[in-house]
Amino acid sequence: MSVLSILKERGFIEDLTHTEELEAYLSNNRATCYIGFDPTASSLHVGSLVCIMTLAHMQREGHRPIALVGGGTGLIGDPSGKTELRKIITQDEIDVNKNGIRRQLSRFLDFSSDKALLLDNALWLTKLEYIPFLRDIGRHFSVNRMIKAEAYKARLDSEDGLTFIEFNYMLLQAYDFMQLAKSYDCLLQMGGSDQWGNIVAGVDLVRRTLGKQAFGVTFPLITTASGIKMGKTHKGAVWLDPERFSPYDYYQFWVNAEDEDVHRFLSLFTFLPMEEINRVKQLKDADVNKAKAVLAFEATKICHGEEEALKALKASASVFGSIEIPDDILPASSIPRGIYASAEEDSIPSTAYNLSEIVGHLSVVDLFMAVKLCASKSDARRLIQQGGAYINGFRVSSLDQVVSGKDVDKDEILLRAGKKKYHKIILTKN
Repeated sequence: MSVLSILKERGFIEDLTHTEELEAYLSNNRATCYIGFDPTASSLHVGSLVCIMTLAHMQREGHRPIALVGGGTGLIGDPSGKTELRKIITQDEIDVNKNGIRRQLSRFLDFSSDKALLLDNALWLTKLEYIPFLRDIGRHFSVNRMIKAEAYKARLDSEDGLTFIEFNYMLLQAYDFMQLAKSYDCLLQMGGSDQWGNIVAGVDLVRRTLGKQAFGVTFPLITTASGIKMGKTHKGAVWLDPERFSPYDYYQFWVNAEDEDVHRFLSLFTFLPMEEINRVKQLKDADVNKAKAVLAFEATKICHGEEEALKALKASASVFGSIEIPDDILPASSIPRGIYASAEEDSIPSTAYNLSEIVGHLSVVDLFMAVKLCASKSDARRLIQQGGAYINGFRVSSLDQVVSGKDVDKDEILLRAGKKKYHKIILTKN
């Protein structure tokens, strides 16, 4: 099966250019492909996973992926998918963010021996001379066509309009594609559906300037079954950086997927074989939850490593109870089979406090807010009034309750907000 067929079967493809030619190109060549990543944060998030997993599939099928960090375009900001001007960031911020992105991508891609490349478009964009750029590149672009692109239309219709800086973004992204085609023989650009106009412009520029056939592929916007944008939670973005979003929380994000999303998420976000994933459609009731555990384990293993996935699995079992994964549910997964449970809670988010600071002094409302189980005191009070606040498994009933010695169990306090949000307090006596 070709890599394009694999991506189609797993649900990655929304649109592509030159279908038959692309299929032939990928089947007969060791292709070099690229996806651009916005360096506006030191961590990527779950919303970037479709792009990352696509590059991983390309590499697994013998092709060479390029992760292009937009150090140059990041100094401007991409208007695609935005209704307002993006914040302009400094080169120092971009450098820090680029290092963080490389660390995360290294979990998914093998960068050794140039099997994958991490490049920064600042290398060529910051050296451009304006007049030669207009003469050699700008002459290939029609303003009439550009303003019809979805990325520009949304901004033109917005209150703030479209800045001239942003109007140049399509030209710069197309120039990226041309540079990669010329220097690295990269003839395939991929990206989210909002990048279609930019990608097609790049395909056209490669043809006009280099006389080469280039290709483009876009991915669908991933939403949950309830219509929520992928990766949005009560805590905000689901970051891939374990310092910003713990492996335990990452595991919980996946294990709490809606039933209707399990098959699709297994297809997109794991490398398990599709013949096994397709059998998940037949599962019902408790067996669906077992498939969710496999999804969570495999997704966490890919992003954070098997050791962290095992810790998160055991911590989840210690809080929510043990579960048995039969051998016939997604058998290719390396998740432990049989009944597992553990007292280990190392992966549950935790905070250390001095006992004297907590017991007899701090209210439950303040404690839930301090560990960010609630965003504010009013949120904490509302949680208590609705019966959703727990200490060591016991419901908090009073808004005025102060943490006492009876709330301490083996120098720890386990807090729970609702059914799924946990935080452990580790008490010291120094």
